[in-house]
Amino acid sequence: MSDQRGMVQRRGLGHWFTHLGLIIGVLFIFFPIWLAFVASTVTQPEIVRPPMPLLPGGHFIENYSKALFSGVNAPVASMMLNSLIMALGITIGKIVISLTSAFAIVYFRFPGRTVFFWLIFLTLMLPVEVRIVPTYEVIANFGMLNSYSGLIFPLIASATATFLFRQFFLTVPDELTEAARVDGASPMQFFWHILLPMSRTNIAALFVILFIYGWNQYLWPLLITTDPSMNTIVMGIKQMFPSGDDLADWPVIMATSILAMVPPVIVVISMQKLFIRGLVDSEK
Repeated sequence: MSDQRGMVQRRGLGHWFTHLGLIIGVLFIFFPIWLAFVASTVTQPEIVRPPMPLLPGGHFIENYSKALFSGVNAPVASMMLNSLIMALGITIGKIVISLTSAFAIVYFRFPGRTVFFWLIFLTLMLPVEVRIVPTYEVIANFGMLNSYSGLIFPLIASATATFLFRQFFLTVPDELTEAARVDGASPMQFFWHILLPMSRTNIAALFVILFIYGWNQYLWPLLITTDPSMNTIVMGIKQMFPSGDDLADWPVIMATSILAMVPPVIVVISMQKLFIRGLVDSEK
């Protein structure tokens, strides 16, 4: 009995130490974000004159209004809209193409389907940075510079998502496919009414990852957009930093940085349960 009490006690101590470690880790990660938020609510002299305040100031509305509706090249609201359209376009495009390509590879018998799959998989070795010159040339020849289609289309193919959906489809019992065939379901009805609902947690997990990937794109938008009205929020933050002897408007820069984090945070929080299930559950 005493040994059991000792085990329970040790387990309890381990439980508290684990949570203490998690709390310390969260605080360690959150502290720079808190400083950025504080800096976005104070004036420029309060930031540059040490020590920097640790509590929010009284210029929240002023600084965020200035960030949202004015800017050196474009208002932050416009840049966030561009980033949102780009991120959603890339995310939805990757998921749709990956779902349909994985469905074709797993459920259709055609010559060379394995070869096609490995050709798709080999594109993992060719990121955008490697093929950026020919991709730019293709987009320029199609007249897609300074356009949403130019921002989205070159980034919507995803070998990783295709591989993940293929692996999931391979785990679907053959009896389910046979039952759908006996009931007279067409291939697309089987895909739409059976495979798609079963894949919702995988789709949610990929949606979160791919949305953040699309939102944080910098090099490709920087290369194909010369019109300030097409700037994305990541480009806008970089352009706010001063060059030469110019002074940085740090409250506005920090306000822009905080605003840039809001959409990805909303996506993660709203899809948190499905995201975790899509990553860890063996039965979807």
